[in-house]
Amino acid sequence: MYYKGLYHFFCQYNPKGAVWGNIVWAHSVSTDMINWISLKPALVPSKWFDKYGCWSGSATILPGEKPVILYTGVIKEKPEPGYQVQNYAIPANYSDPYLQEWVKPDNNPILKPVQENISSFRDPSTAWYNNGHWKMLIGSRHYSRGIAYLYRSKDFVRWKRARHPFNEKLGTGMWECPDFYPLSSQGQRNGLDASASGTKYVFKVSLDETRNECYMIGEYDLVQDQFHPDNTSGWTAGLRYDYGNFYASKTFFDPIKKRRILWGWANESSTKDEDVAKGWAGIQLIPRMVWLDPSGKQLLQWPIRELETLRGKKKNLDNVRLNKGDIMEIKGITAAQVGLSIRVVLMSYIQKEKNKTFVCLSNIHTITFNDLMMQADVDVTFTFSSFSKVEPYDKNWEKFSPQDLCGITGATVQGGLGPFGILALASKNLEEYTPIFFRIFKTHDKNYKVLMCSDATPSSTNPNEYKPSFGGFVDMDLANKTLWLRSLIDHSVVESFGEGGKTVITSRVYPELAVYGDAHLHVFNNGSETITVERLNAWSINAPIMN
Repeated sequence: MYYKGLYHFFCQYNPKGAVWGNIVWAHSVSTDMINWISLKPALVPSKWFDKYGCWSGSATILPGEKPVILYTGVIKEKPEPGYQVQNYAIPANYSDPYLQEWVKPDNNPILKPVQENISSFRDPSTAWYNNGHWKMLIGSRHYSRGIAYLYRSKDFVRWKRARHPFNEKLGTGMWECPDFYPLSSQGQRNGLDASASGTKYVFKVSLDETRNECYMIGEYDLVQDQFHPDNTSGWTAGLRYDYGNFYASKTFFDPIKKRRILWGWANESSTKDEDVAKGWAGIQLIPRMVWLDPSGKQLLQWPIRELETLRGKKKNLDNVRLNKGDIMEIKGITAAQVGLSIRVVLMSYIQKEKNKTFVCLSNIHTITFNDLMMQADVDVTFTFSSFSKVEPYDKNWEKFSPQDLCGITGATVQGGLGPFGILALASKNLEEYTPIFFRIFKTHDKNYKVLMCSDATPSSTNPNEYKPSFGGFVDMDLANKTLWLRSLIDHSVVESFGEGGKTVITSRVYPELAVYGDAHLHVFNNGSETITVERLNAWSINAPIMN
């Protein structure tokens, strides 16, 4: 939330180790969401109504600039994962912009499960106000049916559940971290406060069983408190914020810059022993601005502009032609900490892999940025001239998820239009690399289907890591024969934004060879279509301040 000149960030934190348990609310503040100051925890178990943990929740700014936290408290350890109730906390001193002290009033809990599942009743949303009542959502389940319950209150203390669930779906399991917010009209980037009236609304839940963040866009009946999604295909075939390692997200309205900010968490894909050895587990990803696509069918996401304040020296490249088998290494930018933005249209790269032999590399183009730091932001535009080499889309693939398709049609499998993209965190001899790429197919009705992938399978020589291939389709018009990819690359994470944020994929990767100065970055294509790098801009990126 934003309060008195500062952005406040709260998260689930175990102060006793890099494993789940002993949950408190960690607290940090920032003036720009990039450089952060860590404060003491805002909430710690201290009352009977949160004895076994201060679990997730939300913040709401009440009239008169009065913030309030709604959170889940655990009062008993059984039944697992715990007996859950809903509590609130208020600042001890409203004049303190850092909000360093919070009070948990004795009239907590404000909600106890009555008919709800006592061990699956958590994560109250940010509240919104209309028709004389505050409204909030709480995630739950009934056997395999995922549920978001709606509650109303006139005073923010006494809450009553609505007669009907706000939304529910059989076979989806526990719904965590529900979020609901209004949108400005199509293509308008301005965000809206939770209580504002929107042209459309977003309803999001975190699916505990699949660890997916799914959302629907629709209309909200303010009188009946009912959400009517535009697409009734449901959660399993619905939209996702991120097709990779991204969970337990939360949005908030930034009243200063009039935008809605989405922030998600990425857990570790390494083993528990490795987490304990390194002393930490879980990262918060780069904050993203979110708004309604001009089509009205989905959201767009983009890293907040403040990230660009870390840019340093700039290098550029224009009009480089790349034929089949070409590879472009961006030397001088070790991709151990890189912010990479690529406007892609098509390239070519061939390599050797175990038990697979491809044609040799030719016409190797190297761009050297000797004076750039190890962090960078790279923006590349690629173009291609023809669809003549595009591959047909196999109808049998309909039974596979995009993630499965990325494994089947990976970066090392030759194609027509693609696979093309980048190799991030690549070792010198490509024993390790993380490809982020596109592949274009032609469907039986003569339309084009764009698959975007982030494949961690070859990312590490460590056999103990979880190394999935993630993927999603990009809903776009290819009339201009261009594709756009932006990737933010760090030591163990790659955040990739396809076509201006239409499709986003986050991967956690743990290379053993491609680390620090030994991490390399390439742009590649394993397809047969020639492409041109129309423009490449690269900036060094300075480290943010973390106190």
